[in-house]
Amino acid sequence: MIDLKDSANGNGTPTVSPACSATRGRPSPGRMTGSSPLSFMVWVILIAVIVASMNDVAPSIDQLAKGVPSMLSLMDRMTPPNTDQAFLGRVFWKIIETFQIALVGAAIGIVLSLPVAWLAARGISPLGPFSFLSKAFVSLLRTVPDLVWALLFVAAVGLGAVAGTLTIVVDTIGFCGRFFAEAMEDSEKDPQEALSAIGANRLSILFGAIIPDTMPSMINTSLFALEKAVRSSVVLGLVGAGGIGQELKVSFDLFQYKNALTIILVIFVVVLIMEYLTDFLRTRFS
Repeated sequence: MIDLKDSANGNGTPTVSPACSATRGRPSPGRMTGSSPLSFMVWVILIAVIVASMNDVAPSIDQLAKGVPSMLSLMDRMTPPNTDQAFLGRVFWKIIETFQIALVGAAIGIVLSLPVAWLAARGISPLGPFSFLSKAFVSLLRTVPDLVWALLFVAAVGLGAVAGTLTIVVDTIGFCGRFFAEAMEDSEKDPQEALSAIGANRLSILFGAIIPDTMPSMINTSLFALEKAVRSSVVLGLVGAGGIGQELKVSFDLFQYKNALTIILVIFVVVLIMEYLTDFLRTRFS
């Protein structure tokens, strides 16, 4: 704005208000630029693929109309949940086994993730330019789904909790290995350079500078890995890898829907408690 009042010296010269002078130095807001022909073509292809995929796999109105009554009928057959003492006792011990699978598998996986992440961290790895091999190994572990690993370990070591534990170990290495490596790459360089200047080797730099600096991030990642392990261990029993999932599969196979509802409710409570526990620990240690 331009203030038309007389200035302090009385010469009648219009003065520019401070608000106007402050906005003069700001850059003007940018305009939306038109998309290039290549990006426009990519968007058209993407939308076409989504529309074509919806025609193939999306539920139709007729399927939804038929599915809703079937779901309501199933829910009616599942209620009320089975509260038989003998059955609840069996579910309790299966939940304990599930938690053991998650806890042991996550603990072993987190410990093994440290050397794997060190070998994969760019600029820190003792492998030098070949660190991509360790990073590719982590990507392989992370890419293959949990149930596929569970099927492989069931075929290798047989049915039961051992196959589930090995699955959680592999899944945790794939999860923590990536984020541990990224945390190491982003760690402060000054302490590392100071230790290197006095002749410290790579292992001393790792334990003396890198791990102390990345410890809060690693704790946070480890807690997420534990929460993820609990969720994963619930479903591993569907392929025979132990835990409560095996009991759930038997209930559905035998059309014991009341038993299935009880197991689902127990799983919900366990996962909910685990979420609150890990959230508390994250706020405590972060």
